[in-house]
Amino acid sequence: MKQSIAIDMDETVADTLSRHLEWYCKEFGVSLNKKDMKGKRIYDVVSKENLDTVKNYPNHPDFFKDLPVFEDAVSVIQELSIKYDIYFVSAAMEYPNSFNAKYEWLKQHFSFISDMNYIFCGYKGMLNCDYLIDDSSRHIDAFNGDGYLFNAPHNSEQTNYKRINSWAEIGALFA
Repeated sequence: MKQSIAIDMDETVADTLSRHLEWYCKEFGVSLNKKDMKGKRIYDVVSKENLDTVKNYPNHPDFFKDLPVFEDAVSVIQELSIKYDIYFVSAAMEYPNSFNAKYEWLKQHFSFISDMNYIFCGYKGMLNCDYLIDDSSRHIDAFNGDGYLFNAPHNSEQTNYKRINSWAEIGALFA
């Protein structure tokens, strides 16, 4: 039996932060970039009067459309899928309206992974996989297998985790 790897979507394979920044800067005429995000989420740095609007972005039907894929993610995951069972796991219940958009995005970029291996949930502690790659420490903390924190601006100051900085590094680790 193959070992299994659960892979988060947002900020692990899909660059959602870039979309948040793009829409926020365009809508409110504010200059904000990833360097401004060190140790913080977008919701921590936007103005309070714009917070509800920004929090609602992932519910917009176009938010996930054409999101950039992180460098090497597709080729590394395709290679890993030969040796491992790959599951995409998204805490989509935080934004229930995002389900269809996330599903379509995954089918577009990772069609070689069966959609039967897509898990949309709220709590990742229930996963029964060997490994989890995620940008959120709370999901790593709840997970019973080996968790790897995928480097993102918001988690850059968290040091108590096994960190992964790129998909090339993941490919080498799991080779």
